This record gives sequence, C-alpha cells and structure tokens, in this order.
Amino acid sequence: MAFYHTFLLLLLGVTPGCSLKPQWPLQRLPVVLPQEIKDGPAPHFLSKARLNVTSSCGPECHKQAPVPSYWDLRHFLSYETLHANGHLTETAVGIYGFNQVTLQPQGTSAATHTRTKRQIFGHDSRFSIVGKDFLLNYPFSAAVKLSTGCSGTLVGDRHVLTAAHCVHDGKNYVKGAQRLRVGFLKPYQRESSSAATNSTSSSPKNDKMKFQWIRAKRTHVPKGWIKGNANDIGMDYDYALLELKKAHQRRHLKLGVSPGAKQLPGRRVQFSGFDNDRSGRLVYRFCKAGEETYDLLYQHCDAQPGASGSGVYVRMWDRRRRRWERKVIGVFSGHQWVDRNGTHQDFNVAVRVTPLKFAQICYWIKGNYVDCREG
Repeated sequence: MAFYHTFLLLLLGVTPGCSLKPQWPLQRLPVVLPQEIKDGPAPHFLSKARLNVTSSCGPECHKQAPVPSYWDLRHFLSYETLHANGHLTETAVGIYGFNQVTLQPQGTSAATHTRTKRQIFGHDSRFSIVGKDFLLNYPFSAAVKLSTGCSGTLVGDRHVLTAAHCVHDGKNYVKGAQRLRVGFLKPYQRESSSAATNSTSSSPKNDKMKFQWIRAKRTHVPKGWIKGNANDIGMDYDYALLELKKAHQRRHLKLGVSPGAKQLPGRRVQFSGFDNDRSGRLVYRFCKAGEETYDLLYQHCDAQPGASGSGVYVRMWDRRRRRWERKVIGVFSGHQWVDRNGTHQDFNVAVRVTPLKFAQICYWIKGNYVDCREG
C-alpha cells in the first residue's frame, strides 16, 4: 500500500518527504552551430537494432577517462543526418561559450549495491498504464514506439528523442532505419461500432491497443556514437533525434539540462516505454538515481528490452515561469554489462542531457540558437 501511495504521489508530481520546492538550476548555456554540411557516403542498412548495449567501461572507467579537448567535443557533436530518401549528410559544428572546466568529473553520489545479471531488481516495480484516462494523458501520451523495436519520447511538435543504438549500431544503420516509423499508442474497442452501440457498457478488459504510425523524415545521430561503437566514449553519445514527416497532435515534454543526482527531487528519475515482455502496453517506472558521471546516470529502474530510447524525466520548479515543469533530462540507453574483476555486473544506464547536448538537440528541434538559451 505504501508503495502504491508513493506511485500516486509521483504521478501528481509530489516528492514524498520533500517540503522544499526542487528548482531547475539556472545556468548559462553554450551554443552549438553547424558550420559545414556535406554529402556523406551511401549508408548501409546491415544490422538488426540492438535493444541492449554492452560495454566494458563502467562508472569508474568513465570517471577516469581523459577530459575531451575542445576539438574532441567538436568532433563528437558533429553529426550525420539520414534522410527518408536514403541520402546521408555530414554536418561539422562549432562550439561557442562553453567552459572546459565544467567537463571535470563530478562528485559521485553514494555507491549503489550491484545486482548481477538481472534486468528486474527484486520485486518488479513497473506499472502497466492502461485505460484511456491515463494512457492518452500527459506525460504518458508523450511516449512512442519505434518500428525498430525501441521506445522514444516526444520533445517537439514533430520531434522524437530516442537512443542512437535504436537506429545505428556504431558502424552501420540498422535495417528499417531508412523507413523508420514512429507509433502512437491508442486504445480501441474490439467490437464493431454497431455491436458497441448495442452494448450497454464497455468493459476495460475488452480494450485492445494499436498504434498509429508516422514516418520519420530525418534522423540525426552524433559522431560521438558512431566513433565509439557503443563502448567507452560512444555510450556517452547514445542518443538520436527523429523528425517526423508531419506534426503530431499530442503534448510533448520539454528538454532540460540534467541536474546532479543530489538535486533531483527525492533523487528519483522516471520514464515510460514499451518493454517487450508487456506487448502493446505502456510501462511506467521510477527509482532512485545512483552513481553518475558527467555524461551518464546509473540507476536500477526495472526495465526490459524495448524500453531503450525512453526519455528519462523529472518534475521541478521553474523559478522564472513560477510553475512546475516536467523536462526530459536523459535517454534510457539500456542494461550495461560490465566486467569487474572477472565477474559480470549489470547497470541500467541513462545518457544525461549535458549543456552541450542540450544546445545540440535544441538546435535540431528549433533550427536556431536564440530559442535554446534556457535549459
């Protein structure tokens, strides 16, 4: 009962045991602008989408990695754009107004106990969201499914944030990336309209779920992912942005710069996605954030393959607008298997929206930097 009460409080945006308003931090954001666009080589669509990522580089490894130089960052944030007609372009970027000192490793939060080779940690704390009253309401309505098997989150009128590995394996684009579709889950009745008219009432048990699909027009993937091939620095850039061919009619989540784990309300994160073991259902979960690096957030939210690409979000107070704002602060990458002293250990990893990533993704969405000065 206590767990269910906590769930209801989180749905309402209330952090249990927290009397002060957790506030979005105010900071000056950098600018990431395209400098040169050129045609890329013909893309190859060779591999199946991986619903999990693997890496031998765990939290300690990431904390000890060399701080990237300005030129490294320019390369990592340069990007490829796959167009619906199969054409590929490569864009080099410039970075302005960024302080290299902020790239120093952050202090870590308390270390979490490690679970081995598991995707559900103890009691399965996920909630299947059913019924039109919840499913089609914000923020659950902002969750979408990719035709490659992953999840995504609406972050604009026609933009979807997801994981890079859902469309690109680090070397090649996955099968289906050129004809990528985004599915919007909606309920419908099994009975025909005439049968429904004759029925005195409709039972929720008769509700079936189906998707309305919209094709992707463009897919942006950062070079940091393509260079890394899902290991070492690559995992830091496991995100991609899809532009749809037409606008959707749903409310989207805002993009936000990821605060430190200690600043999060209740130190909790939450996200919704389409886990493979619950076909046709939207699955919601929340948990406490654990260790963190500058680019990654480690946690033990229960999840299964298919949830990768979900937008990790929190709700905090916006002191400028004087209201509560939900913002996506990361992208759920998946289960990271790490070899520590000869034993395999499992982490759930989210890619944090850093100031530079915010500036890049926001430019992809807005098409200008003027509207990307507040995260």
